Amino acid sequence: MTDADATQIPIAQTINPSGTSSVVLVCEHASCHIPEALDGLGLSDAAKVSHAAWDPGALGVARQIAKRLDAVLVASCVSRLVYDCNRPPEAPGAMPAKSEIFDVPGNVDLSPDQRAARAATYYVPFHDLLVQTVAARPAPLLVTIHSFTPVYNGVTRTVEIGVLHDADTRLADTMLDLAPTHTSADVQRNAPYGPGDGVTHTLQVHGTAHGHPNVMIEVRNDLIRTEAEQAQMGDMLAEWLNDACEKLNAQGVACSA
Repeated sequence: MTDADATQIPIAQTINPSGTSSVVLVCEHASCHIPEALDGLGLSDAAKVSHAAWDPGALGVARQIAKRLDAVLVASCVSRLVYDCNRPPEAPGAMPAKSEIFDVPGNVDLSPDQRAARAATYYVPFHDLLVQTVAARPAPLLVTIHSFTPVYNGVTRTVEIGVLHDADTRLADTMLDLAPTHTSADVQRNAPYGPGDGVTHTLQVHGTAHGHPNVMIEVRNDLIRTEAEQAQMGDMLAEWLNDACEKLNAQGVACSA
């Protein structure tokens, strides 16, 4: 079977497509689903549901923000080990042969044609949908939602919420200024990842390149294990984003959460 067979399943979805907010939420790592055509990528059952395969809790948080702000949400429906929609096709991490401690046999020694087919099947439809969604909003504000593991390669992470940005720092700066009024969590700039780690592709392509304010929010996944925790985190982030948007408006940056 080929990647073309995967067109039978949804590649990406919009949640609350008629949302009135100018905020466009994105969850690139929302799912750990591996299409049957890819034979599980040769992964163990544990690897298929690990943090390497998706961002646990991120979709629940993003859904709650979408609900609170009445914002549209674009989410990938396949595992990031199939294709990491936050990476361009030329990036090795787009179809990683290894992710942290997990080998990914189904991604080893992919030919250029196989990589191109994988990108055409998963990356292109996701980003086409995001292009359309952003274009439909006046003065869009791009917010991507992710989660990260408390321990990575044996190193414990103390950061609890990361506020990430690339060249456009407007929204991130504003959120960081407002952080103490919304959370007692350990909030850090460009942590546990930053632009040098290649994690700002979506922000660059759909935000900065068009002058739209943008930010990536990373939440440590032990804080959002349950639906209740996801809802609580989503509520807090929605209020935080709303206040940041109001502050940007006061500075002459058009946006509406």
